[in-house]
Amino acid sequence: MLNGIRVIELASYIAGPGACGLLADWGAEVIKVETPAGDPFRHFYASVGRDDAENRVFENDNRSKRSIVLDLSTDDDAEVLRRLVATADVFVTNTRPQSLERLGLSWERLRAIKPDLIFAGFTGYGATGPEADQPGFDITAFWARSGLCTLTTVKGGDPAQLRTGIGDHMSAMGLAAGVMAALFHRERTGEGQKIETSLLRMGVYAASSEHAVQLQMGKLASTKPRHETINPLNNFFRTADGQWFVVVPRQGADDFPRFARAIGRPELTQDPRFDGVRARRANGPALVDLLDEGFGAMTWDEARAALKRENLIYGPVQSVAQATQDAQAQAAGCYTEITGADGVAMRLPATPIDFEAARPAARPAPALDADGAAIRAELGL
Repeated sequence: MLNGIRVIELASYIAGPGACGLLADWGAEVIKVETPAGDPFRHFYASVGRDDAENRVFENDNRSKRSIVLDLSTDDDAEVLRRLVATADVFVTNTRPQSLERLGLSWERLRAIKPDLIFAGFTGYGATGPEADQPGFDITAFWARSGLCTLTTVKGGDPAQLRTGIGDHMSAMGLAAGVMAALFHRERTGEGQKIETSLLRMGVYAASSEHAVQLQMGKLASTKPRHETINPLNNFFRTADGQWFVVVPRQGADDFPRFARAIGRPELTQDPRFDGVRARRANGPALVDLLDEGFGAMTWDEARAALKRENLIYGPVQSVAQATQDAQAQAAGCYTEITGADGVAMRLPATPIDFEAARPAARPAPALDADGAAIRAELGL
């Protein structure tokens, strides 16, 4: 889809490289510019005390790219980058604004080199404001500061950690979408432009439905324990063989009779305690107990059959290990295989969007500076 588009990536860790990884999966040529020490995520396992030679966390966001090492504190290597920018369509960076200015890589300077360049800037907290130059990771800016962490914390409970790269990958998809829109605009007008976003802004957008409620009502309900949730039907339940699952009632419809039939208690529809949404909310703990009793007497296979029979919307709560073996996840294209540098097949999460017209074959992530000499030669250096 992006054959002929050249992307220069001056980024590290996950969000910026993740966006460029999506563009590479869609066919763009991505040149990853690294310091002599390399992207810190090349050392992901070493940072947790392991010496694994394989690093699928790095492969996940850096497959199909080319790598060149540049020490941008030197005039010669800074000139190499400027020469690269002159050949590029897109420049992606998560370098903080003040650092870009010191390096002579601001939007204004790069636009002078390539007027139709698309400059995609990604930061923790935004490019302007009193904390624009503050470093941020997804757990600090996307998760904690945006309100997402509070929204997912049960009232009175301790805040939960965000696992590796979740906010970064959501942000990567948003940044890639912005680049695609800018490329479309350039195709129609010939104009380059600067686009920018941040982990903080992506976090607020991820929780934008809740932010909209807050802005309208001036308050939000807290996240309640299972027995105290606003709608007791919108809940998690566990079967006799220990399988948790979640059920979501439809908006604008009364699914309670379906729940009652699913647990073999159709007479509950005549119980005045559960006659309507408000009554069920007022008597939520009692209703959750009855649903726990009903679903808790079934195996997962039995509960799933009952939920399907009643046309209820449900999903099992799976571990990551279970998800990697899920036949539907495989059929839906959630995982892909590439041939590693050692010639051995490597299974990785797939890009989340398929294009019918073209599916470029992915290559393994490059070794540090694997393409440095070739790229310099292409530039006549």
